[in-house]
Amino acid sequence: MKVGIVLGSIREGRMGEGVARWVTDLAQGRDTGVEYELVDLKEFNVPLLESPVVPGAANKQYDNDQVQEWSNAIDSFDGFIFVTPEYNHSIPGAFKNAFDALGSEWFGKAVAFVGYGASSGVRAIEAWRLIVANFQMLQVRAALEFNLFTEFPEGNFSPEDRKIQEAANMFTDLEAMLKKVNA
Repeated sequence: MKVGIVLGSIREGRMGEGVARWVTDLAQGRDTGVEYELVDLKEFNVPLLESPVVPGAANKQYDNDQVQEWSNAIDSFDGFIFVTPEYNHSIPGAFKNAFDALGSEWFGKAVAFVGYGASSGVRAIEAWRLIVANFQMLQVRAALEFNLFTEFPEGNFSPEDRKIQEAANMFTDLEAMLKKVNA
């Protein structure tokens, strides 16, 4: 089984890169038979959704090369960890657009959430929970939340020690969900 750790910010100087790499390093250190891979949304340059074909009806065949590359990458995973900033009490537009650009690639897959922001990303995580429900994605209840004021001193990511165990719990729950889905 394969899990994509999706870094959902495309901003220059984004703080999420440190978070995503920390999550990836912890995940790759696990000996559970699940493969974890960092997927950086910024590398895909997904354009605004303007195709006349509704993504859910596209049958994973898109008229834009960047969207097709994004589709191929996302479709290769059995589950995901969304690393999401909180922008203006919600999710980043580029990440939502990239999610909306696809359809069945997301359907029925497991997902866990890692948020960060002034309010620890909790509102972005809750917004994602509503969005992914539309594709019947199975959600891990445990989430990681990082506060910009306490865990990014001088702009450098430095999580509290207890977050390592919280991450382990999240991975365990996600892996258990993946095994049930793929049984």
